[in-house]
Amino acid sequence: MTELDRLDPTCRRLVGIVPSLNTPFLADGAVDEPSVVRLVEASVAAGVAGLLVLAVASENRALSIAERGRIGAIIIETAARRLPVIVAVSAPDLDTALELTRQAVALGAEGVCYQAPAGIGRAALGDQIGAIAALGPPLVMLQDLDFAGPGLPLEDIAWLCEHHPRLRAIKVETQNAGPKYSALLARFAGALHVSGGWAVMQMIEALERGVHAFMPTAMDHIYVRIHRLFAAGRREEAEALFGQLLPFVAFSNQHLEVSIRFFKRLRWLDGTFATDHCRAPTVPLDPFQQASMARLAPRAVALDRALAGR
Repeated sequence: MTELDRLDPTCRRLVGIVPSLNTPFLADGAVDEPSVVRLVEASVAAGVAGLLVLAVASENRALSIAERGRIGAIIIETAARRLPVIVAVSAPDLDTALELTRQAVALGAEGVCYQAPAGIGRAALGDQIGAIAALGPPLVMLQDLDFAGPGLPLEDIAWLCEHHPRLRAIKVETQNAGPKYSALLARFAGALHVSGGWAVMQMIEALERGVHAFMPTAMDHIYVRIHRLFAAGRREEAEALFGQLLPFVAFSNQHLEVSIRFFKRLRWLDGTFATDHCRAPTVPLDPFQQASMARLAPRAVALDRALAGR
């Protein structure tokens, strides 16, 4: 038995690149449904392992529950079981999270992703996860998000997994994420699916540690190529390509809202989105950021296109 064999069956499919999808809008702010379809098809064609949808990158703060349901339905229908779809159900309150979970289950999502509220205790978080799991999602992924600190204690994560069998995946987005990846992989002997989102700056190191999946946004061909090169034992080539990616990651990782605007610009430039419009409360970039984006975005699109089909 290999380490991958110890994973939940859905998690075994989620090894590689699992992009967190943006939401395309028309110039008037309406959801651009044809662009949603193109986005899914583009990601499938790039060879990603799965999709994370309706998370922060989707501007979910600006989407109604009905819009989230409609977008989720289009994505799941378009993906047509070709790859797993994980639906983010995080919300400011548990009742809304439960409503979003019911919606995701009804749509046939392979799993849901729930962000641990800041400062919550182990027992209270366990109650929330239990309520979400009771609604029937096949898989629960816990988002361990703490940009300023270490996130959830390892012992709390172990306790949560012990008490909630559907909790079989964690998305780590914390300070000094590397040692936490390794500690989780060792503690669970590979049976807990461990992914990284915001920490793509450390992708090569994370691959060496054995992290199962990465959840960036856009530039799918680049990320997939890096992952495949590394998996094939071609580490130097993977690292060289990662070096070409770094200027784009350094710019986008300034802030979540910079990231949203930059990646939507890429999707517009590559013809996937009809516009790069964002809804409030996503803030505009200042003139210096706009100038940087104007220089970097065409380069990112050119590199991604050059790797398409390779």
